[in-house]
Amino acid sequence: MVDDRVTDGTRIGQLLASELTGLRRGPLGMVEVVDADPDVEPTAEGAFAYGVEADEQRIGAVYVTPETAEFRTASALTIEFDRDDVTVDERDGETVVVAHSGAAVKALVDAVADAL
Repeated sequence: MVDDRVTDGTRIGQLLASELTGLRRGPLGMVEVVDADPDVEPTAEGAFAYGVEADEQRIGAVYVTPETAEFRTASALTIEFDRDDVTVDERDGETVVVAHSGAAVKALVDAVADAL
């Protein structure tokens, strides 16, 4: 059993990028990480880490805080999670899906794939 839980925002963002680009099947086959900042320093309000494109169209961006990674999209995604480590907010006309742990990344990737 794993006792450690990934709760570093930068690491969660890296895991999300790997999952989005590593799963080359179905709708995720057209997803790319763009404009990545490999030296991003997390901030309390979220620092831009990278953009996410599907079929050469921007579908969102990932921002990192010290403890989370946020997938922000202007799309009106209907995303619901039955998890304590993922929250969904509406902020400034964007849907913001917050991954609070590395384990939440898989659920977030599944939601992005379903929305495509």
